Amino acid sequence: MPPLHLAPAVADAMAARRPVVALESSVLAQGLPIPANREAATRMTEAVTRAGAVPAVSAVVRGVPAFGLEGEDLERFLRRDGVRKVSARDLAAAIVAGADGATTVAASVAMAALAGISVFATGGIGGVHRDPPFDESADLVELARSPVVVVCAGAKSILDLAATLERLETLGVPVVGYRTSRLPGFFTADSGLPLPARAESAAELAAIYRAHRSLGRPGALVVVQPPPAAFALPAELVDGAVARAVERARAAGVRGASSTPFLLAEVERETGGRSLAVNLALLESNAELAGTIAVELARG
Repeated sequence: MPPLHLAPAVADAMAARRPVVALESSVLAQGLPIPANREAATRMTEAVTRAGAVPAVSAVVRGVPAFGLEGEDLERFLRRDGVRKVSARDLAAAIVAGADGATTVAASVAMAALAGISVFATGGIGGVHRDPPFDESADLVELARSPVVVVCAGAKSILDLAATLERLETLGVPVVGYRTSRLPGFFTADSGLPLPARAESAAELAAIYRAHRSLGRPGALVVVQPPPAAFALPAELVDGAVARAVERARAAGVRGASSTPFLLAEVERETGGRSLAVNLALLESNAELAGTIAVELARG
């Protein structure tokens, strides 16, 4: 097993069985523009702490998988100095290359399972793309094999949400709405897609995860909650912005790993920056809910 570095605060919490929440670093190094990425890092970590848990940002730091990105290492990632995007499949190559790697949802979840961290928070998971539909995020398969609670605002609005929900069903990944019976649309509160289960409290979510694990199920429990009501955008605004962004991506020949940041940037431009405000708000909200779930799980 490769060396897994834990920052002192994370190592102490793990040793004492105190609650820890994993956070991704790709949203900081690739997903959000500068300086909003710095604001996101602060808001997410403070939200986890406020909930009573210890934040642990995942990354590959000079070839070492790590939880607790901080200090000059964090600054380097925020500046994007030679930081590559690392999915689960890319972890081994990044380790051997001694590279700095910002971890996606797939990589972060895989690392969390390895480290024994049970709760992870992000903005939105990846899924099935609208164009081309065979472009499917590695997040989905990793969710099917990594036993972690994943708190998010659904899949990103730029994706085919119905196809993504169906794919999660096929993979046997349970999706539970936190105080909602419909799948959130990331930037919007309601995609119109019904969810198979709903929970009203963090304690109930923790109980569902314990039951999930007691059945020997190998994968994640995906917990979805809408973005904060004060920031959620109207569905028609987002749908129009995404449709135009997809057309521009098609015309520019944007494919693969570069499509998500391209589409998110186009949607931000189309919404006059409102989508960025939603993104920051939901990252903070999801981190706080994840912290609350981690506290409940630590109670045993």
